[in-house]
Amino acid sequence: MNEPEKEEKEDDSHPYRRPKDAATLILVDRSASVPKVLVGKRHDKVVFQPGKFVFPGGRVDATDSKIPVAADIPKALEKKLTGGSPKIAPARARALAVAAIREACEETGLCLGRKVARMNGAAAKLTGEWTSFAEAGLLPDPSGLFLIARAITPPGRIRRFDTRFFTADVSSIAHRVEGVVHAEAELVELVWLELGSPSLEGLHSMTKNVLRELAQRLAMGPLSHAAEVPFYHFQGGDWRRDTI
Repeated sequence: MNEPEKEEKEDDSHPYRRPKDAATLILVDRSASVPKVLVGKRHDKVVFQPGKFVFPGGRVDATDSKIPVAADIPKALEKKLTGGSPKIAPARARALAVAAIREACEETGLCLGRKVARMNGAAAKLTGEWTSFAEAGLLPDPSGLFLIARAITPPGRIRRFDTRFFTADVSSIAHRVEGVVHAEAELVELVWLELGSPSLEGLHSMTKNVLRELAQRLAMGPLSHAAEVPFYHFQGGDWRRDTI
């Protein structure tokens, strides 16, 4: 069992804040002997982790539960997403998976979806951040996502998230939006790095924990929803690792 890597010291003097649901997507390329993951370099002027390599992700939006999809999430994935505490409803589980796809497309220009012959009114619901899907004749497709980990930011932090870390194969990318990553964007560069690359050592400690979990899962062969999912949360003044 992996013990959580000790987190670098962060300011924990802030008032209690309820964690907000968030989703992160780790895209994987397994075409070579050593899998590669896609990371983005954050702008030096952003508040959170400036200049660091990160995976695309962010908090769930109110509209994520209402977006039409090409295929629903598998029941086995839904069961994993509703596990742990606090509990969430199946509709919220679906919204988390959809949020991961939205954030990835919004931050990297890489959109996970499926082309449909007829949108049948769905395009009218794909507004705002989802416009690129409608323009490409795509519906987001969360059916190929796998849950790798869940982690809740400790109390006392200025920002707290209840994050679900998803992964998907690079083959799930159905459309690329040009010009999303540039010198003045939130992500200024995209890089594919091999698992175990020294460049990944600069990631946040919890993200490195999740990457180790992912590496173990990939080493076992095809991903499965039946595999145990680690749930990292703070209890009794220290990190606790449970499984879902």
